[in-house]
Amino acid sequence: MDNIDLSKYNFKTNEKPVFALPKGLSEKTIKDISAEKNEPDWMLTKRLKAYKIFLKLKMPNFGPDLSKLNFEDITYYIKPSAQKAQTWEDVPQHIKDTFDKLGVPQAERKFLAGVETMFESEVVYQRLRKEWIENGIIFTDTDSAVKEYPELLKKYFGTIVPIGDNKFAALNSAVWSGGSFLFIPKGIKLEIPVHAYFRINAKAFGQFERTLIICEEGSKIHYTEGCTAPIYSETSLHAAVVECIVKKNAYLRYTTIQNWSTNIYNLVTKRAFAYENALVEWVDGNIGSKINMKYPSVYLKEKYARAKFLSIAYAGQGQYQDAGARVIHEAENTTSIINSKNIVKNGGTTSFCGTVRFTKSAVNSKSSVKCDALLLDSVSKNITYPLLQSAQNQLTIVHEAKVGKINEEQLFYLMSRGLSENEATSLIVLGFIDEFIKELPLEYAVEFNRLVRLELEKKPR
Repeated sequence: MDNIDLSKYNFKTNEKPVFALPKGLSEKTIKDISAEKNEPDWMLTKRLKAYKIFLKLKMPNFGPDLSKLNFEDITYYIKPSAQKAQTWEDVPQHIKDTFDKLGVPQAERKFLAGVETMFESEVVYQRLRKEWIENGIIFTDTDSAVKEYPELLKKYFGTIVPIGDNKFAALNSAVWSGGSFLFIPKGIKLEIPVHAYFRINAKAFGQFERTLIICEEGSKIHYTEGCTAPIYSETSLHAAVVECIVKKNAYLRYTTIQNWSTNIYNLVTKRAFAYENALVEWVDGNIGSKINMKYPSVYLKEKYARAKFLSIAYAGQGQYQDAGARVIHEAENTTSIINSKNIVKNGGTTSFCGTVRFTKSAVNSKSSVKCDALLLDSVSKNITYPLLQSAQNQLTIVHEAKVGKINEEQLFYLMSRGLSENEATSLIVLGFIDEFIKELPLEYAVEFNRLVRLELEKKPR
């Protein structure tokens, strides 16, 4: 078995921010964030409107218990450096050391078309290869996009995920900072991924990146993101919003490897609109966080639009992974496939929360939903919450759910061939999630395998 070193993720940087707000949330907090960013008035107006909505909206009444989340005990903005670096050498040394340990520079050189790194509240480094800039692709942080591409931001910001969609979307809209802005022109096909890396270093901190991806007609892109944080005793919050517009005949794959530490509340809203004959794929790996609530969604807006979801969630001791998918069929001959796999050990909890809805216009549409769970002991829990709704009957829908445990005969056979029980268990679990691993770029697949093995080796405290 590989020698797996948790210190690659669970280390703390001696942080020297250039600006930080005190803990707590108020109208002054929002104004201070906007002023520090020197934003245009229209964005401040949006922020203040969102804050008022946030105060009125109630906490979710489903899924994990969020009652211990204290919004007044969180720092909402930390600026780690004076400006965004254009070369890796220009990144402040203490931040560069962090991403060097995580392998970001090597990944950029080896297999990425572009990379963006976010540390605390700000993007500290961003680069896109020259040949793709010449093709008209825009890949920058959302803060810069507000100033450099205001017409696009005004047109699309908050249209896919409205301010009042849920309490955490409203919170993000009020205090957002950083995130990715990605624009792919008509007919441009990028065959290698671009990557964003989000790092929380401070304790009792909130990270609220805002990502907006626009795929013009006939374009193609693979956007990947990774997330880590060191372990603290204090709770931190990650509440991102992702909005994607995928136009006629375009293709977007959005891959996430989430490995937050177990003091993080990961409460995000991710949504895409897919138009005629467009394809949106969510590939979602969830290993970390204390509580994870994430349901990537696609609205199939026009005929022949398609959505595919492939998600993996692992929950160990003290973790609640509430992961799933949502798809809304709004046009004829649309198709969706949802494939979810959960693994749970040491008293953790996983749940699949899936919604498929067909409107009256979605005639001759199809959906397939499959959710499998693997329980590795007798004290862990897995729950399935499928919701299938239709306003008409000219459709095809298939739903399958299955819960199982490690096959004792498989375990015995592998151990009889010289493997330890841990090694045999890891092999069976990796086989269970093999179809997910195959969808990752090679470097991500190797890393994800190691992360899963690491979690399986942990003993209950």
